[in-house]
Amino acid sequence: MMESQPLQDPTAAAAAAAPGAAEPEGAPPAVVPGKEFTRTCKGLIVVLIGGYVLLQLLPSSLNYLAIIPSKTIPYVWTIFTAGYIEQVLPGAIGSSLGLLFCGKDIEPVWGRKEFLKFIILVNSICGVLAFCFAIGLYYVTGKESFLVTPLSGFHGCLAGFLVALKQLLPNLELPMCFFWKIKAKWMPFFVVCFSSIMAFIVPDSINFLPTLVSGMYVSWLYLRYFQKNPLTGLKGDPSDDFSFPSLFPAAMRPVTDPVANLFDRMLCARSRPSEVALPVTDPTKSSRRRERGERVLEERLSADHAGDTEAPHGHGTAED
Repeated sequence: MMESQPLQDPTAAAAAAAPGAAEPEGAPPAVVPGKEFTRTCKGLIVVLIGGYVLLQLLPSSLNYLAIIPSKTIPYVWTIFTAGYIEQVLPGAIGSSLGLLFCGKDIEPVWGRKEFLKFIILVNSICGVLAFCFAIGLYYVTGKESFLVTPLSGFHGCLAGFLVALKQLLPNLELPMCFFWKIKAKWMPFFVVCFSSIMAFIVPDSINFLPTLVSGMYVSWLYLRYFQKNPLTGLKGDPSDDFSFPSLFPAAMRPVTDPVANLFDRMLCARSRPSEVALPVTDPTKSSRRRERGERVLEERLSADHAGDTEAPHGHGTAED
C-alpha cells in the first residue's frame, strides 16, 4: 500500500500483512478475503429466496417483477427488479451459493457500499440489455415468444462476479465438478463457451446467454475504467492483466485485440486508464508485489488446510 496503484490488490494486502512488513499509518488493515460469509451477502440471499417464495405464493406477481418485453414500457421498474427474481428453485439455490462464495472474496476488498453499488449497476444495465436483445430477436425472427417470455435472474451479476475475481484473485482455483478446478482468470471465458454450447443444445437457455455476456462485459467495463479506488481516488485498472484480450486465451488475441480497440475508442475514449490513473514509475514493482501477495495467500491457505487435516488425525490418536 506504500505506492499508488490503480486498484487495491488483495494479494498485495496479504503481502503487507506478512511478518515484518511495514504498514503505513492510517492505512486500513490488510484483509485476506475468503474467510467467512458476509452479512451483506446473507441479506441479499433473503431477497433472492424471498422473491422465489413470492412467485410460488402469488404467481401473477411475475408480471410486475420480471421483464416481459411486451409489457416493459408501462412496467419500467421491472428492469431494476428482474435481476433479483429467480423463477425456479435450482436458480434460487445456485444464485444464493454463487453470491455467498463470490461475495466473501470480493466484499472484504471493496467494502459494502461499493459491493452493493456494483450489484445494482450490473443488474440494472443487464435488464436494459436483456430487453433490447429480446426486442431485436423478435424483429429478426418474428417469433412472438421473445415478447412474452419473462426474463429474470441473478445470473448476470454472478457473471460480473467472475470478472471481479479475475481482477482480484486471478490464480484462485475454483472447483467445478469432482476433482476438476479452474483458475479464476479463465472462468469468464469458460462460462461464455459453456453457455453458448448449451444455447444450441437446449434452445430455451438462449434467454440466459445475453444476460451472461452483458453482465461480464458491463462489469469489466466498469472495473476497467470507472471504479474508484477509495485509497487513491483514482479510476480504473489499467494493468495489462485486466485488459479485454486477457479475458480470452492468447491464441485469440489477433481477433480480440482489434475488437478491444474498437470498443475502447467508441465507449471509453474519455475514460482511458492512462489519462485517469497516476503513472507508475516502475511497473515491475506492482508485479512483484502481486507475486509476493499470492505466495503469502497460498501459504495461509495451505496452513489452514494442514490444520484441518491434522485435527482429525490427532483426535483419533487420543482415542487409541
